[in-house]
Amino acid sequence: MAQPRVVTIHYTLTNNEGEQLDSSRVEGREPLSYVEGAQNIIGGLESALTEKDAGDQVKVSVEPSEGYGEVNEELVQPVPRSAFEGVDTIEPGMQFQAQTPGGPQIVRVVEVGDDTVTIDANHPLAGETLHFDVEVVETREATDEEQEHGHVH
Repeated sequence: MAQPRVVTIHYTLTNNEGEQLDSSRVEGREPLSYVEGAQNIIGGLESALTEKDAGDQVKVSVEPSEGYGEVNEELVQPVPRSAFEGVDTIEPGMQFQAQTPGGPQIVRVVEVGDDTVTIDANHPLAGETLHFDVEVVETREATDEEQEHGHVH
């Protein structure tokens, strides 16, 4: 099996409407580096970049199943307002870290009622087809430490 690589990319992410959702090409941002096979980036993007080298340009559309998944309606649920003890103002769009049986999870407020707050624990990009415009900046072999830790040093 080949030695895993560290791949460094510049990318711009847009949605189906062409709205820019994220970009490493913004002033002050560095390119993104990841270790292949360590699940540092979504699977659909990583698959499209396998065996690409520095200088390669790739445009790829990633369906939800290879991105952040489909929207799971069970992850949208009302919780008692008392669960937000100590928070004076709760508004749609706010994010909180909730403690779940599976560990900490980020939830987004979607609706605020008198007694309940509806939260959504889906990833904000769940259900979205993601469009990436990528330039591979650099590739190199991952160090033993990077492989062991699963991230770039």
